[in-house]
Amino acid sequence: MIVDKAGNILSMTTTIENGFGSRVMSNGFLLNNELTDFSFAAQKNGYPIANRIEPGKRPRSSMSPTIVMRDGQPYMAVGSPGGSRIIGYVASTLIAHLDWGMGIQQAIDLPHLINRFGTYDLEKGTAAEGYQAALEEMGFKVNVRDLNSGLQAIILDNGKLTGAADPAVKVWHWATNPFHRFLPRSGAGISAIKS
Repeated sequence: MIVDKAGNILSMTTTIENGFGSRVMSNGFLLNNELTDFSFAAQKNGYPIANRIEPGKRPRSSMSPTIVMRDGQPYMAVGSPGGSRIIGYVASTLIAHLDWGMGIQQAIDLPHLINRFGTYDLEKGTAAEGYQAALEEMGFKVNVRDLNSGLQAIILDNGKLTGAADPAVKVWHWATNPFHRFLPRSGAGISAIKS
């Protein structure tokens, strides 16, 4: 997430797949491993799989960097790493902040409950675990697991920048001085005044 002094806002997601991508370096760049986003099987039950590998195709991707406009002006940028769970992380944060009126850090701090393909992933060690019995009673498969989203957001409102990030990750933060600082996240949000 980036906001400049003119109020321009950027939300961008890039990927090289796993940490260090394909683990192959070429001319100073790590090569990506996006082939894992394709289906390696070309057919299933005699029918072609839409996400099969073919020349000229782009792999499916769940990257969803998002910019929210309010009254024609940039209001918020949000995004997250997390593979196929990204859409759920970003959507739940948007709903919690925009629809339920939660502060942005409070929205990011919510425990994660994500159903991508029929199985509910519940974030281990959070209040999300409390839904396991009810979901199983409704017939869902439930998987309690670590779900570190890496969510980050910036709100630009009346000249004030408010940043927030998943407390489980470390983020780069540039505030009112020109020096970048690497900060471990605590439960509180990051705030800075636009210069």
